[in-house]
Amino acid sequence: MRRLLIVFHSRTGGSRQMAEAAADGARAEIQTILRPADQATAEDVLAAAGYIFCAPENLAALSGPMKDFFDRCYYPVLGRIEGRPYAQMVCAGSDGENAARQTARIATGWRLREVQPPIILCTHAQTPEAILAPKTIAEADLSRCRDLGQTIAAGLAMGVF
Repeated sequence: MRRLLIVFHSRTGGSRQMAEAAADGARAEIQTILRPADQATAEDVLAAAGYIFCAPENLAALSGPMKDFFDRCYYPVLGRIEGRPYAQMVCAGSDGENAARQTARIATGWRLREVQPPIILCTHAQTPEAILAPKTIAEADLSRCRDLGQTIAAGLAMGVF
């Protein structure tokens, strides 16, 4: 059976909610593994047929634990996963574009194939208190994340990707 790996990092809960919603959407279609970035391994990456990466943007960059996941797994899987599909989701305070660009650049190095444009959700948190506060993602946005998970999983299940 083909497997979808969803790797996420979340400090305040927003990215976790997004990743869980994507996993909920995917599970009806295909075996889905949801892994926090600090627990995901190169073996997880190799065992999957496709990926969703989900992380917050911190200080206009990909979050450190997500970057650490990519750093740990980059060379062990390089040359072994070319052409596999991926999508990404970013939880940001105001922009999110730079984190999405960083993830896309890493995926390009792995020779992955982007099959959906990134979902970037902005929480509009701008004060230290709001940035550090636990996040609650709106149901309409979680629905978009579920749809992304279902789309990637269906494409994998049907052999489209």
